[in-house]
Amino acid sequence: MIEVNELTKRYGGTTAVKDLSFTVRPGRVTGFLGPNGAGKSTTLRLLIGLNRPTGGTATIDGRPFRDLPRGLRHVGALLDAHDIHGGRTARAHLSALARSNGLPGSRVDHVLDEVGLAAAARRRIGGFSLGMKQRLGIATALLGDPPVLLFDEPINGLDPEGVLWVRGLFRRLAAEGRTVFVSSHLMSEMENTADDLVVIGRGQLIAAESVTEFAARGTRSNVTVRTPDPAALTDLLTAEGADVTTRPPAGDLLVVTGLGATRIGEVAHQHRIRINELTTGSASLEEAFMELTADSVEYGTGDPR
Repeated sequence: MIEVNELTKRYGGTTAVKDLSFTVRPGRVTGFLGPNGAGKSTTLRLLIGLNRPTGGTATIDGRPFRDLPRGLRHVGALLDAHDIHGGRTARAHLSALARSNGLPGSRVDHVLDEVGLAAAARRRIGGFSLGMKQRLGIATALLGDPPVLLFDEPINGLDPEGVLWVRGLFRRLAAEGRTVFVSSHLMSEMENTADDLVVIGRGQLIAAESVTEFAARGTRSNVTVRTPDPAALTDLLTAEGADVTTRPPAGDLLVVTGLGATRIGEVAHQHRIRINELTTGSASLEEAFMELTADSVEYGTGDPR
């Protein structure tokens, strides 16, 4: 289990993390979300002892990472797939880590096979693609068979098969009772993979709850409308202040936000436009995230800085 309590980190006059508290429990995949500059990477670095906190605590199963002997047996982490010696082979890299953590050499072959790099074990890492480096980073995290795993943007550079593999891997690790903490900007992946979310902005906690609960906090619900006259209805609903998008391939399906189903039905009836389907839905995870973190975005689109 991961426990963060009143965690604060300052760099000179800049506060990267401020009074941050949350818990990541075993047996679940927990997504770690926030806009750029929110303090996610700093928090992960504080968790594994790469930085020291200005205040508060960050512990793994009740202890700071620096107090855990042979750390890879307790925590596996992928923070930066590029932060690795390019002149070494994948096998040499993992073998050195295994020896320094008192792990059997058989673990090297096991994790290389698990991440799909067995055939590339003797290739130099400098020639690896980003996707291969991500797989090697995941292998490194799994090397000590740890109960706690941290991943920072693990899907970057992976092809569709790799994304599906990682999604299944995280679910399996959680099903084994491990604590899986994943930082990502990909809302679709969090929606498909995570059970819980920790969301921060400007170094402070915004939410710590299930994916379903967080998505339900978004106020911009949508209404799906199917009509044989989508162009005319779009013009009418836009005039009412709604946002309307057309969903392919048929083009007769509209997704409307900013206007309720009752009003949509009234407008269609007044103008004799037939409606074949009218369904109210909740805000997506992405919509809820954009809405609830709007005040925490440091560099938004069009920002002159």
